[in-house]
Amino acid sequence: MYGTSITNYSDSGAVVFAALVLGLLSFVFAVGYYVLSALFLGKIFQKAGVQGQWRAWVPIYNFMVFAKLGDLSPWVPLIGFGAAVILAPVGLGWLGSVLIVVSTAMAAWRVGLKLQKEPVWVVLYLFLSIVWLGINAFDKSRWNPNIAPASWADNGFFADRTVWQGVPVQPTAGPVAPAAGYQPPAGYQPPAGYQPPAGYQPPAGYQPPAAPPTYQPPAYQPPAGYQPPAGYQPPAAPPTYQPPAYQPPAAAPSVTPPPVAPPTQDPPVAPGDGQQRP
Repeated sequence: MYGTSITNYSDSGAVVFAALVLGLLSFVFAVGYYVLSALFLGKIFQKAGVQGQWRAWVPIYNFMVFAKLGDLSPWVPLIGFGAAVILAPVGLGWLGSVLIVVSTAMAAWRVGLKLQKEPVWVVLYLFLSIVWLGINAFDKSRWNPNIAPASWADNGFFADRTVWQGVPVQPTAGPVAPAAGYQPPAGYQPPAGYQPPAGYQPPAGYQPPAAPPTYQPPAYQPPAGYQPPAGYQPPAAPPTYQPPAYQPPAAAPSVTPPPVAPPTQDPPVAPGDGQQRP
C-alpha cells in the first residue's frame, strides 16, 4: 500500500517537473521569438520608412503595421487574435489562429515583392517566419512600393483603407486611366502631320475644339470730341503719277562712205635720165 503511494507520488512529481521544464522552455522560446521578431520587424520598418522604432516592440500592433505594409487591412490579423482568444474556451480558437497565419502570409508575400523577393519566398515565411524576417531585415534589398496592385485591392474586407500617422501609405493601384469624356484643353491642336493610330476611336462625348476666330484689326476712329484747329485744311492728295510716254530712239541717218583714192605712182623715168654721160 505504501509502496503504491510512493510510486504514485514519484510519478506525479515527475509529471509536474516535466511540465515546469516544458513551460519554462516555452516561455524562453516565446521571449526569444518576441525579441528577435521585434528586432527584425524594426529593420524592415526602417526600410519602408515607418517612423518610430517603438512600433516594432508592441505585440500584435507590430504585425498590424506589417499588414499595412503588405497592402492588407490591419484589422484582419487583429480579428484573428481576438477570435483565437474568444473561441479558445469552446475549442474553436484554431479558427482565429488560421486567420492570423493566412493574413500575415498574405502581407509577407506583398512585403517580399517590395523587397525584391520572388513569390516563392512566402513558403519560407510559413514554415520559418523568423528566418524570413531576418533575411529581409539585414540583406541589401531596398523598399520599392511601386509594384502591381494586390489581387484583393478591391475587396472591402482585406484591402487596406486606413491611414496611420508615421506609417507610409502604400500605393494600391496601377496607372490611372483617363476618365471617360476627357476633354483636351481649349484651343489644343495636334502637331502638324500627326495621324492617330490605326483603329483609334476618340472617347465617347469627345468634341474637337472649334477653330479660333480670324483676327480683324479694329477700324481707326478719332477720339470722341476731337475737333481739328480752326483754319486747318487737310493736305491735298498728291497728284496721280503718270509715267512719260515711251518714244523709241530715232534711227541714225545713212551716210555713204567716200570712194577710196587710187594709190599714187611715180612717173616713169626716161632712158638716159639720171645717168652721167661720157
